[in-house]
Amino acid sequence: MTITETLFNNFLIAMAIVAVAVFVALYFIDAGYGKFYKPKWGPTVDNHLGWFLMEVPVFIAMLLLWWLSPRRTDLVRVVFLLLFQVHYFHRSFIFPRQLNGHSRMPWAIVVMGALFNTLNAFMQGGWIFYFSSPDRYTSSWLTSLPFIAGTLIFFAGMYINIQSDHIIRNLRQPGDTAHYLPKGGMFRYVTSANYFGEFIEWCGFALLTWSWAGAVFALWTFANLGPRAARIYDLYCKEFPDELDTAKVKRIIPFIY
Repeated sequence: MTITETLFNNFLIAMAIVAVAVFVALYFIDAGYGKFYKPKWGPTVDNHLGWFLMEVPVFIAMLLLWWLSPRRTDLVRVVFLLLFQVHYFHRSFIFPRQLNGHSRMPWAIVVMGALFNTLNAFMQGGWIFYFSSPDRYTSSWLTSLPFIAGTLIFFAGMYINIQSDHIIRNLRQPGDTAHYLPKGGMFRYVTSANYFGEFIEWCGFALLTWSWAGAVFALWTFANLGPRAARIYDLYCKEFPDELDTAKVKRIIPFIY
């Protein structure tokens, strides 16, 4: 094992440890955007621009890591890249344009999100294009059980995520400022169906790449979204006590949490 591989593995371990710390911290500190925006987070930016600036770094960084890699023509690795980039193309260039209204997002959140996304590009791109064994992903990988199952889970998660965001965007008619409980789709089972979809996506990616880098990202996804889903659940319990069936509807994992 070379020193570069050692550093990369230590990087993954450090990211996993930080994810656990973030998971605990977010039960005490609300990330100040969306429903939980607070002026104490400092200067803000329009949420359309904020989401773009937060998500686009990972899209660009992955392209650079691919282009600079001697493995950039490897079929399986290019497929991994395309799957990863499909998500972040949507999050960078489509999702921000679909947002209703023009709420504010703290620059601090944008910067922290962009930093994590860039580090995640190094986790995924580093593993796929540089640190995995050159012969690990032969063309037969595309017919392997982990790849097929992981890809199905990945696209199922993406569908749930996009469908749930659509439901949330259409809760209000133009000019309406009332609050509504999201219903339909996976909202039948969790109050944060969009977060559930995203978590499922990255569990699928971890499976289809069968990598520790993918697993650490899935861990990070839950560490970031799990506590926020819990806060949203508590908020909905207060706002919609007669509509929310707490015996059936969970926070982010159907039937479990």
